[in-house]
Amino acid sequence: MPNIKSAKKRVLVSKTKAMQNKALKSALKTDIKKFDAAVADGNRSEADVAYKVAVKAVDQAVAKGLLHKNNAANKKSGMTIRLNKLA
Repeated sequence: MPNIKSAKKRVLVSKTKAMQNKALKSALKTDIKKFDAAVADGNRSEADVAYKVAVKAVDQAVAKGLLHKNNAANKKSGMTIRLNKLA
């Protein structure tokens, strides 16, 4: 347990940020799973909508520092390939 006032504050701030990051990552994973489910069903129109939502979520995660830009590019590329196979 920290004794210095600034260190105590840092503990509180880091806990808050960790909870925010956890919630945002969970939402990102949910969006990606919804896209995967639509692709698995073979529903092209539903997959198109889910794809747009998932790509936007991935881009926002990069902007917030949750994902590395190369990791995001890899995820988006894989989703695009799976979407194009539905055609």
